[in-house]
Amino acid sequence: MKRIGLFILTNIAVIAVAMLAMNILGVGSYMEGTSLNLNNLFMFALIFGFAGSFISLAMSKWIAKISTGAKVIEQPRNADEQWLVDTVKRQAEKAGIKTPEVAIYDSPEPNAFATGMTKNSSLVAVSTGLMRNMRQNEVEAVLGHEVAHVANGDMVTMALLQGVLNTFVIFFAKIVAYVVDRVILKNEEAGHSLTFIVVDVIAQLLFGILASIIAMWFSRKREFHADNGGAYLAGKENMIAALRRLQTMTPGELPDQMAALGISANKSKIGQLFASHPPLEERIAALEATPQSALKVA
Repeated sequence: MKRIGLFILTNIAVIAVAMLAMNILGVGSYMEGTSLNLNNLFMFALIFGFAGSFISLAMSKWIAKISTGAKVIEQPRNADEQWLVDTVKRQAEKAGIKTPEVAIYDSPEPNAFATGMTKNSSLVAVSTGLMRNMRQNEVEAVLGHEVAHVANGDMVTMALLQGVLNTFVIFFAKIVAYVVDRVILKNEEAGHSLTFIVVDVIAQLLFGILASIIAMWFSRKREFHADNGGAYLAGKENMIAALRRLQTMTPGELPDQMAALGISANKSKIGQLFASHPPLEERIAALEATPQSALKVA
């Protein structure tokens, strides 16, 4: 129920921001009588495409805290929390970024994630299950992986990519709907017909699947970079040990906004093309083949 509420709230914010931007920029209707204004359509797609991705990015820390119940460590209450804060601070300094907020969320499954609007306004969170089931050197490597995500700017990069993909999904879906409605079926009614709306929805779903394949491919590539950065920040052997430990565990599910920047993810039920993370054995092999001199952040 909480996730449904956040989804509705996010979409209301997207629509409000997009409509405001269209009014400010003076973007008119993309449907002028029975004709399609491609300039207005592209601006419409661009505004709505990027509004969705950047509103989600701007709200990401707040959404993460609400959806997972993550509690930011303001004043460490015990030695484990103090160690977490100190470790992230040390790694952030080595990576050349401002120390992220550090949080813990209650979940029996081992996982961690990073999120935030910018490199210097980020959040790194770990589950209680990860703290209980991994050795300290392995947790340190997981933290390094997440700090590397932040230092590599993966949150913003993923938002930019998603904005571009959203733009083209909206743009081409409406062109397909127009061609089917006006050219093939020769509908001469002004405005949006029922056929146009139905075809638009179907085309957005199909193009959205292709866009997801591209986004997930990029996400998998970024995981290798984050592993590399984690090895640089916490030690190569520690990073490999953490990945091997994860092979013996079932990772916890994360909300969609954080899943791509988690340390691990369950296998996609519809194939590797839609997986946000590469198989752990591939990540281990890639790290083992990387010389020490090539380990770095960004």
